[in-house]
Amino acid sequence: MSTITIVFLVILAVLLVAVVALYFIGKKAQKKQAEQQEQIDAMKQTISMLVIDKKRMKLKDAGLPQIILDQTPKLLRGSKLPVVKAKVGPQIMTLICEEKIFDAVPVKKEVKAVVSGIYITDVKGLHGKAPAVEQKKKSRFKQLVEKAQEKAGAKPVK
Repeated sequence: MSTITIVFLVILAVLLVAVVALYFIGKKAQKKQAEQQEQIDAMKQTISMLVIDKKRMKLKDAGLPQIILDQTPKLLRGSKLPVVKAKVGPQIMTLICEEKIFDAVPVKKEVKAVVSGIYITDVKGLHGKAPAVEQKKKSRFKQLVEKAQEKAGAKPVK
């Protein structure tokens, strides 16, 4: 056998081992996520709150309790996450919001939210009109592509 085929077989073997390892690590992470989701679902409750402010900020700058910072892995302490400051009953609390509903949470409005501990999982009822989600301005290139597609009779890419 030539050296090229030996190198190719070694690289193929390493890639095969990496794929198998990633498969088992992925299954383990998926089970862990399912367990965490069960715990969140078991602890959830609907409360009424007045949203004061919302931001994406670092965990250590968010003003969360020290025990939460201690339980968080060191790599994630510097990452930004969606934080909502809300008045729940008589006290003002800092809550972590789920990423997919963060844009739907209105500021300075009273909402009914599904909360599990300090984690907002869903915003149910809005008092008053729901604000329209702001559309981001399209880049010049995307505008040109859409214009060209409209002239050609194709649907614009979204």
